[in-house]
Amino acid sequence: MAKRRDFIKKSAIGAAGIAIGGMGFSAKSYASIIGANDRITMAVIGIRGRGTSHIEAWCKLKDSHNVRLKTLCDVDEQFWGPRAKLVVDNGGEKPITEWDMHKVLADPDIDAVSFATPNHWHALGTVLACQAGKHVYVEKPASHNVWEGRKMIEAARKYNRRVQVGFQNRSKAKVMEAIQFLHDGGIGKVYMARGLCIKPRDSFGITKDGAPPSSLHYDRWLGPATWRPYNEKKGHYNWHWFWDTGNGDTGNQGPHQFDIARWGLNKNEHPVSIYSSGGFYGVHPEECAQETPNTQNSIFKYKDGTMLEFETRGRYSNEESNLGIRIGNIFYGTEGWLEIDGGKWNAYREREKEPFAGSKTKAESNKDISLTGPSNTAHFSNFIDAIRSGKNEDLHCDINEGFFSTVLPLTANISYRLQRELKFMGSNMDQEKIVDDDAANALLTRAYRLPYVVPNVV
Repeated sequence: MAKRRDFIKKSAIGAAGIAIGGMGFSAKSYASIIGANDRITMAVIGIRGRGTSHIEAWCKLKDSHNVRLKTLCDVDEQFWGPRAKLVVDNGGEKPITEWDMHKVLADPDIDAVSFATPNHWHALGTVLACQAGKHVYVEKPASHNVWEGRKMIEAARKYNRRVQVGFQNRSKAKVMEAIQFLHDGGIGKVYMARGLCIKPRDSFGITKDGAPPSSLHYDRWLGPATWRPYNEKKGHYNWHWFWDTGNGDTGNQGPHQFDIARWGLNKNEHPVSIYSSGGFYGVHPEECAQETPNTQNSIFKYKDGTMLEFETRGRYSNEESNLGIRIGNIFYGTEGWLEIDGGKWNAYREREKEPFAGSKTKAESNKDISLTGPSNTAHFSNFIDAIRSGKNEDLHCDINEGFFSTVLPLTANISYRLQRELKFMGSNMDQEKIVDDDAANALLTRAYRLPYVVPNVV
């Protein structure tokens, strides 16, 4: 068997999206072939970590939503066998396995794809899929940088595709209940939201560059990122901690809580100011190659003065709030405060110590356990329902919604890297620029590595 290292740069890849998009999949005719009872055929792209949950979700929707999982795609072939077995074990047919995403997108049987790739592939993969006439479920954060996130919206609208971002809290009954309570004035006017990501992480070490494993198509894995030699400590999962491929924990776990915070504040706009500071603490730099901070505080202010705070703590820490939140949110209003932790929430009136609304007791909070665990399929089934209805408004987290939440951690990281406050020009799509700051504006996008380029015109 030939070596699987893929250093071949195919100059046609950048144009492949246009070619795929022109294969007869006009938005109008394609949408018409999916009826209320028609089977929807899926492919999962990126099957190592979060992709496993995608596989399980689509398999669980096999009967209830008439979903067929046909293809698994990953540039590292070592995962093909175990994940194919997972499909079969979950009642599906033996899937096709493929490393080349373009072949998956060219398959006319595939109606939709779900992406659980590293962050730096989210935008380009989504744009190419929309051009190919496929609907898209893409994991958080929606994009690796702000500019390409806007291109994802443009592609979804141009090709009339449903694009759902994996902010699963949007489909959790108790979270939806808490947000509605806030929007209905349950604690008065909400003037501040606080998101928390308290997730201690140990050092993953450091090693020398080397040759990629024979199972990995490394050039394709690297994709839009700047070329660098293969390094085991910068690959699977650890890509989160390097700026070219990830966004740190503020942009990894954080986006879920950023989304809840913005949702609770009811802000469908960008903040006008962003400031973030922090550092890499508790681990000696010579013992870990990580670039992103493990401790980070971020403050955002909207044009009406409303504030959003976010704290990332990657070392040993206490919990916060009465629920003992590590990964969750707290909202502050003129008449009280509210805490959300997974499927649990409580609201407190003024100085009162006992909640007057929400889960209140452990027994009540456990009623929603089926919608809070890793087996949750509500967000996935909502995506399938929206494909059938053909309406973006039926999506619980349309790409536009997911983009506004994604911009928060992305701009926080820009402020952190430049060590200064950023001022957004405005909240409209033609004003996603930083005032009088060329260095910050340069970080709103990236230098794409040919041929893996998100096009200016999608």
